[in-house]
Order: sequence, then C-alpha cells, then structure tokens
Amino acid sequence: MYSIQYPVTITSPMPLSARGWPVCVLDVRIPAGFPSPAEDHSAKRIDVLEHLVKHPQATYQMQVRGESMREAGIHDGDVVLVDKAITPRSGQIVVAVVDGEFTIKQLWLKAGRMKLKAANPTFPDIVPKDGQSIDVWGVVIASITVHRT
Repeated sequence: MYSIQYPVTITSPMPLSARGWPVCVLDVRIPAGFPSPAEDHSAKRIDVLEHLVKHPQATYQMQVRGESMREAGIHDGDVVLVDKAITPRSGQIVVAVVDGEFTIKQLWLKAGRMKLKAANPTFPDIVPKDGQSIDVWGVVIASITVHRT
C-alpha cells in the first residue's frame, strides 16, 4: 500500500456546540480608507453559526496544522467548519482522509480522475495511486482566523 507523510494535518473533528455562537452586529460598513465617526451605530445580536451552518448535525469544527492552504487564506491554527452533508464538487476546499490521515486541500475532478490540490506551491498535490485509499470526508464551509497578538 502506498503511504506518504503530509506536513499539513487537521485535528480530529469536533461537533459544533448546540448553544450557537451569538455575537453583536453593528449596522455599519467599515471604511477601509478614512473613518466616518459621524455614523450612528445600532447593535443587534445574531447567531453566526445560524448564518453559516445549514446542516448542524453534519457540521464539525477542525483546527488546521500547517501552511499548505495559505494561498486560499487558510493558515496554521485556523479553525475550519466542515459540512459532511454537502456533496463535494470540483474546485471546493475539502477535508479528505488519505491513507487514514485527515488533510485539507482543494478538490479537482476531471474526466473521472481526482486530485487534491495544495494552495501553496511548495507542497505537492495528492493524486491517488493504485490501491491508495482517499475519501472526501466533508466540504469546508468557513474558516476562522484569529487576529490577535
């Protein structure tokens, strides 16, 4: 059996909390140029997960380890939400199981062939070899990057 070590892995899946993820929403657009302090700001609460997650019983959170997806905006330490109920399509970012190990890559399907493509040119793509076990586990629906020091 063909086996290869991949420097990018993700943690074991964890179900999402049933409590949701409520946050305050300010009804304001954030200028990327000059700020406008004269705007009125009204706050309300929404549940972020309610807006992101369509299949709560089939959606898991996983933490990314490694930089093979950095050009897709997914970095080491990010948390991804993975929906197992979505049928994977070519071009989507997916979590796959390659020889029993989780990995996160972009799925490419063409003429009945599959490739898992890294979003970092220093990492090789994964093309199934004869007898190799590769299963698409779920589709990434969101990634969360924490910007704090």
